[in-house]
Amino acid sequence: MNPHQYIETFTKLQIHHTKISQLHMRQLFERDANRFAIFSLQAPHIFLDYAKNRIVPDTLQLLLKFAENINLSEHIEALFSGKHVNVTEHKPALHTALRDPNDAPLYIDGINIKDNIRDALGMMRYFVSELHKGLWKGYNGEAVKDVIHLGIGGSHLGPMMGVQALGHVFHSKWQGKCHFVSGLDATELDELLKDLNPNTTLFIIASKTFTTQETLINAQRARKWISDAASGKDITNHFVGITAQIENAVSWGIPKSHIFPLWDWVGGRYSLWSSMGLPIAIMIGMDQFQALLAGATDMDEHFRHTAFAENMPVILALLSFWYIVFFKSSAHAVLPYDHRLRALPHYLQQLSMESNGKSVQCNGTSVNMPTAPVLFGGKGTEGQHSFYQLLLQGTHLIPCDFIATLRHHGPETKQPLLLSHCLAQSRALMLGKTKQEVIASLLKQGYTEKNAKKCAPHRVIIGNQPSNTLIISTLTPQTLGALIALYEHKTFVEGILWSINSFDQYGVELGKELAEDIKQRLIENDETLKFDASTEGLLAYCKQHSY
Repeated sequence: MNPHQYIETFTKLQIHHTKISQLHMRQLFERDANRFAIFSLQAPHIFLDYAKNRIVPDTLQLLLKFAENINLSEHIEALFSGKHVNVTEHKPALHTALRDPNDAPLYIDGINIKDNIRDALGMMRYFVSELHKGLWKGYNGEAVKDVIHLGIGGSHLGPMMGVQALGHVFHSKWQGKCHFVSGLDATELDELLKDLNPNTTLFIIASKTFTTQETLINAQRARKWISDAASGKDITNHFVGITAQIENAVSWGIPKSHIFPLWDWVGGRYSLWSSMGLPIAIMIGMDQFQALLAGATDMDEHFRHTAFAENMPVILALLSFWYIVFFKSSAHAVLPYDHRLRALPHYLQQLSMESNGKSVQCNGTSVNMPTAPVLFGGKGTEGQHSFYQLLLQGTHLIPCDFIATLRHHGPETKQPLLLSHCLAQSRALMLGKTKQEVIASLLKQGYTEKNAKKCAPHRVIIGNQPSNTLIISTLTPQTLGALIALYEHKTFVEGILWSINSFDQYGVELGKELAEDIKQRLIENDETLKFDASTEGLLAYCKQHSY
């Protein structure tokens, strides 16, 4: 990176922001009838309209120049080639290799990881086939009908999101169900187990280290439930593991042949492409799971080889950087208009906030600008009756991503009503409603001029709220794969723009460490451990009223 060019372009962006920040998008659309043509693009499986942003062509050129000045191309190539882009933990981040069909070897510490990936996919294929054929049986010889995935964080959100998006649509040979349990609250697992048959239930224990407290406590309770019902019979087939620490899983009691591998070079929030995606493969079949991988690969190729001006992940990341750094926006909304994508905002929340919720640059110095925003969202039609009020009339600048599918599974099931709501909301955020327009509307409804003027301030919507609209023809494994990869790469580029490491999560570890000490006091009455006055007070209250 050339520091002089970096500073020069950043300064130009600051000056440019001052120049255009007060312009309303109404004006921008009135001035340029070609905005849609200029600010839209097609990537594999996804169309993006970003015309409803507070930018002009000069904005985009400056942002693209900034990307060049930080040597973004070199960082992208480093990601794909296995260099140590996770600089604080001194390891690569090769989730893209998990979905790469190319047989060309890729070596990490002298090991061709392509062989390992191929073997894991083969193991998944065999297991899924056995399950679908009814050959994976419980202690009484009945075929498994329910699969419960025990995990948390990246070991939970990706598989659950994928099953919700694609399950029961692309595979009809197996009529079973996948369930997900992630929390420590015993109620979560108990409520599920009371309606299931232990003889026909399989547990997937998913933990990269196989030491995750929440997951292992649930696993122990699951094992007791199965053991009590089996009365001494073999319960081996009721548990499989997904982990990078195979020895830990074997010590817990899972046969090595029932353990699906992970690797240290795959972060949890990027792991659904690996064995961690086993629940997705169970629900849709391995052929369709590999179509999910193929869709992500299509986006990988687009990201790696497309010029920045037409590169969808790069454009989305630059827009995010524009609002966070220059408009001081501190939130971002993801709004899918498809029930099957209802878990996507939650999944992306971890991807974005765990990756880029950092305040220190890769070189160890503090960042001098805001980084990742608070990401939230939900199904569009539900949000319209809740938090959209804040988006439309609140005091915060919150860029939005609208995600729409044109058809349900099959060409005959179009979604015009959902689509009309999606397009209307992005237009409402951009356009708003002026005081004059409000008064005119009220007068048409029969209000007196006096009452219309009195009511008008409460109904004015300023508008000028930016949004992107992403359109997918039909939600399939390929299109979902491309969509997830799009956001992965957007997140990576944001990290490069802020010069932070998107692949560690040391903040997450602190709470785990402190929980151990508090557990010693709360459960084991270790009075040698002392805490702050608030925590001491809470401990005393909890002990007095519950323990």
